Amino acid sequence: MARLLVVVPSDTDPPTRLGEWLTDAGLELDERWVSTGEPLPADLTGVDGLLVLGGPQSSTDAEEVAPELVGVRHLLGQAVAADVPTLAVCLGAQLLAQVGGGSTRVGEDGPEVGATLVAKRDAADADPLFGPLPLSPDVLEWHHDEIDRLPPGATLLASNPRYPNQAYRIGEHVYGLQFHIEPDEPLIRQWAETDPVGVAASGLDVDTICARAAAVQPDLAEVWGPFAGRFADLVRARAGRRSDATRGA
Repeated sequence: MARLLVVVPSDTDPPTRLGEWLTDAGLELDERWVSTGEPLPADLTGVDGLLVLGGPQSSTDAEEVAPELVGVRHLLGQAVAADVPTLAVCLGAQLLAQVGGGSTRVGEDGPEVGATLVAKRDAADADPLFGPLPLSPDVLEWHHDEIDRLPPGATLLASNPRYPNQAYRIGEHVYGLQFHIEPDEPLIRQWAETDPVGVAASGLDVDTICARAAAVQPDLAEVWGPFAGRFADLVRARAGRRSDATRGA
């Protein structure tokens, strides 16, 4: 079975529905909860794919402020170098941008919070993951930092007017999503009740944010569940190549 390393930088953003979709697609999930002290592997040996989730840490935090992110950056750097199938979400996407040679900063237009839309860019039509998506899929946003500069050579796949770098690809198989696709309704409420700054920036109250997020859950599942399945296809294909190489050695 293809093995996906799942890095959870904070217990506030577990794999939730995304983990279920990937498991249903036939992947073995090796979850490492960094915030609870679980160790990360030194490298990606024996790993067929990488998933890095989000958290309240800032991508701009220095090593002494967020030492738990050092190993996360190291694994993302290895994934970029070897073009390992990777899905990096929110904080993960910001860290990926940094290790790939781009940059992040505190969002100039303030936190982006709640249910919204992103729009596919032209390059997305030829992308194996983004091509089948609708033109403007529903997503959930929850970030205070922004990716202000993509890595050199990265392909921009989705944008919105507020923060243009919403989804991108490095190489052929390494993806960053500034937005979230994984939260269920209890998780969104937890975020809303513990982030007064983000909620205030939205101009909405907690209940309205949660109600709007709940309303798009069926659409999220319809669109992003199959997206997760297509990502699992990339991971399984790498597992097959790795198995063939082992037999031929």
